[in-house]
Amino acid sequence: MKNIYRPFEAVVEDVIAETSNIKTLVLKPGEPFRFRTGQFIELTIPGIGEAPFTPSSDPAVNERFELTVMKAGRVTELIHNLIKGSSVGVRGPYGKGYPLEEFFGKDILVVGGGVGLAPLRSLLLSLFGNMDKYRKVILRYGCRSPRDMVYRDALGEWAKKKNVDVKVTVDTGDADYKGHVGVVTTILDNLALNIKKAVAVVCGPPIMMKFANLKLLDIGFSPEDIYLSMEKNMSCGLGKCGHCRIGRYYACKDGPVFTYASLQGIPEIWD
Repeated sequence: MKNIYRPFEAVVEDVIAETSNIKTLVLKPGEPFRFRTGQFIELTIPGIGEAPFTPSSDPAVNERFELTVMKAGRVTELIHNLIKGSSVGVRGPYGKGYPLEEFFGKDILVVGGGVGLAPLRSLLLSLFGNMDKYRKVILRYGCRSPRDMVYRDALGEWAKKKNVDVKVTVDTGDADYKGHVGVVTTILDNLALNIKKAVAVVCGPPIMMKFANLKLLDIGFSPEDIYLSMEKNMSCGLGKCGHCRIGRYYACKDGPVFTYASLQGIPEIWD
């Protein structure tokens, strides 16, 4: 019987610098590994510790997967120090991903902030692989500045796809930036979609998710049609430690993908 607490080995095949403090690891698992977009894993640095991350790659690719990690503490700093050939441990996948079957035949609005585009990248790649099942995909992405933008080249390629609408904004521009300036909610007006036949997906820093969610409600989305990726402190991944509790839910077991309708009324969900 498989030990659900024991990580399996994966080897770092490549390390891609996205920004000054965000890197993408390309990992080759030592055993068969599949995940649904939106699920997460626990990445282990042997002898040091582990942390939860949502894969940022296409779930249809099984030979390897990717994690996009922002340096924000002791473990993530050590992750950033990994090089090609490094060995890490992986537990998972855990949690519930995006219910793609419920998105069929609808317009899909994806709203991302900062490194929150990482789990959304996995979702977008899943959608792009089956575009005949969806009406349209609209991506609205915001970050602090042009130098903080992740997947810069991919954003341009996605914008060229049929039935895909991409718009990017930054909080503060620079001398070379020619795009939109403002928080991400400023690019959520006048969307070319049918809200009665649409769903919205939001992932990013808590404050961004809070105000994006309010904006979506304001423009007519129902709470049942807003999907939130709640990136809490999912330490054990199994609903045992209680660190990721949201009201009566555990983000690691009941999420990390929730509809806003399921979280409505729970105080301080954005903390």
